[in-house]
Amino acid sequence: MKLEKLTMKPWRMALAGLSLACVSPLSWAAAAIQAISSAQQAGAEVVRIELSEPLTALPAGFVVQTPPRIAIDLPGVTSSLARNQVEINQGNLRSVNVAQAGERTRVVLNLRQSATYKAQLQGNALLLVLDPAAAGTPESAPVARAAKADDAVHFADSRNATPLALKDIDFRRGQDGAGRVVVELPNNQVGVDIKQQGQSLMVEFLKTDLPERLRRRFDVTDFGTPVRQMSASQSGDRVRLLVEPKGDWEHSAYQTDNQFVLEVRQRKADPNKLTPGPGYAGERLSLNFQNIEVRSLLQVIADFTNFNVVTSDSVTGNVTLRLKDVPWDQALDIILQAKGLGVRKSGNVLWIAPKDEINAKEKLDLEAKAQVAQLEPTRTQSFQLNYTKAEVIARGLLGTSTGGSSGSTASRILSPRGSVIFETRTNQLFVSDIPSKLEEVQQMIAKIDIPVRQVLIEARIIEAVDSFGRTLGARLGTANQTAVASAGKLNLGVSGNYSGVVNETGQNLSGSAASVANSYFVNLPAQALSTGASAASIGVSLFSSSVNHALNLEISALEADGKGKVVSSPRVITADQVKAIIESGEELPYQQATSSGATSVTFRKANLKLEVTPQITPEGSIIMSVDINKDSVGRVTTAGFAINTKHVETQVLVENGGTVVIGGIFTQSEDETENKVPLLGDIPVVGFFFKNNVRNRARSELLVFLTPKVVSDKTALR
Repeated sequence: MKLEKLTMKPWRMALAGLSLACVSPLSWAAAAIQAISSAQQAGAEVVRIELSEPLTALPAGFVVQTPPRIAIDLPGVTSSLARNQVEINQGNLRSVNVAQAGERTRVVLNLRQSATYKAQLQGNALLLVLDPAAAGTPESAPVARAAKADDAVHFADSRNATPLALKDIDFRRGQDGAGRVVVELPNNQVGVDIKQQGQSLMVEFLKTDLPERLRRRFDVTDFGTPVRQMSASQSGDRVRLLVEPKGDWEHSAYQTDNQFVLEVRQRKADPNKLTPGPGYAGERLSLNFQNIEVRSLLQVIADFTNFNVVTSDSVTGNVTLRLKDVPWDQALDIILQAKGLGVRKSGNVLWIAPKDEINAKEKLDLEAKAQVAQLEPTRTQSFQLNYTKAEVIARGLLGTSTGGSSGSTASRILSPRGSVIFETRTNQLFVSDIPSKLEEVQQMIAKIDIPVRQVLIEARIIEAVDSFGRTLGARLGTANQTAVASAGKLNLGVSGNYSGVVNETGQNLSGSAASVANSYFVNLPAQALSTGASAASIGVSLFSSSVNHALNLEISALEADGKGKVVSSPRVITADQVKAIIESGEELPYQQATSSGATSVTFRKANLKLEVTPQITPEGSIIMSVDINKDSVGRVTTAGFAINTKHVETQVLVENGGTVVIGGIFTQSEDETENKVPLLGDIPVVGFFFKNNVRNRARSELLVFLTPKVVSDKTALR
């Protein structure tokens, strides 16, 4: 990770100069840093800080893992060095920065590699012996170490003499679906170790006891986080918490006072690259403090970042904080939440104060702005509208309506002193208000007064019909008559039907249709099909003069096969989010009774209708609310004509220029009918003359296609 050298910021130099100028003469007797040097002793690096007076106790300090630094706080010590930065460039030590703020001086060692230290007092000098980080972490300078798979991370040392019981274990859903394991510790002296075991995390709390109510398995699947379950158990003098996540995940841990928090979140980047947590983008750092002042902790973050921090005088108190490799802005957020503080940013300056104080200051600022708005002079500005009606915009500015089709009320945009006049002939607005409101109105009109895109919608309604029918039948009869043919010969008559052959052969049947029908003893002719087609027939008569009898036969048959397709293609063009209707057809009259008893003529439509409201999405697709009717004139009833209706209403999302099938109806019908004379109709071959057959088969299919297209070329509208 790229790091810049820590240098004295201009405001700190000015603050240091102001502090030196304002100290009383009695303060000049305090210890002052006179020199800083580095040397190699017995294979270890020793940093020697020469003071004018000996220190009474070892100073407190902390170690930053990333970037590698060691910071020592010297309360009641000033600096008499000519420069605030001392270049060393020897061994692991690059440079030393000295920063003074008030009655405290901080010495920061900039290292090449992470290391720990041991502090010693030797007369008027403070000795810092640097050791590599791998050699261990002394109690005087606890340090965070990056966790590797299957390696234990020493989160915090245990300073409890006897085991203490954990208070509670809880699980919550954090930001961006992260799983948060919250453990309430008995105090801030509990030692914690974290170890990754395969796809699980093992958190051990040293010298602690687990109450019986917490010795169980926690099923947290319903929270929707990477953590599926966790279990707590007692092992000797330590409590083990096993967390079992799923998928590709990463974790971070921190502690504020008596609360330990372990966050497990889904990894969103290269697992080999250190990335900040969700919502945070600062460089990562590790901190470990016991009862440190909040103001001093904020100063540490200020030294780490490029921001200047201004802390309110009301910010007080101490905090215990343990953070492992977290972004600095997340660390700052944790500190502010723990102490009920807020932050406001102005450029590269952060103002930190209690939330109530920040809210009170913002309230005063808003009240001051409101007073200025009441006294500020107004001016009038005209706006020429090109695509939007001036009346609609005027109503929206006054809050009488939203300016849309719904007509719902809205809040007033103009100030209480503002007014607006619209002129319909030239489509202009005249707004009178304070300058800040006029600027808002101008920005709003620039976004509203734009040409509306148009959409061409084409619908194709296809009806396909396939029908097949077949019918067979016969009429059989006989007559006792005087033959007209010569004696001793067989006679044959052929005609188009039964009646025709009777007349042709001159059979004595009184010449009437009724007498011919009465001669049938089998009357099962072929029937007309549902399509309306009638069967063809042939009549045959056999008779002999010797027996004076005639046998009359009529055979009728029909086979019909029909195919048809009807394509309706209504199309309409309309503006974005504007309803369009197009229809074509006829209106059928029918009589309707009135309340007075008289009748009146009313019309009912049987037409093709397309009703659509398009909406263009930001990515260029089109959402359509569609209502399509395909009606036709049906059969005749006693009340008038029936209407055959086909209707579809839906909402669909289609890409620009794409085609979608929004509906389809497929029907298929088959029927077969046989009428016959009992017994005689079952005789093979001969039974054909004693029955008739009707077979119908029909299939129909209706499909509705929609194709929307955004019209961007003006020539396409012509």
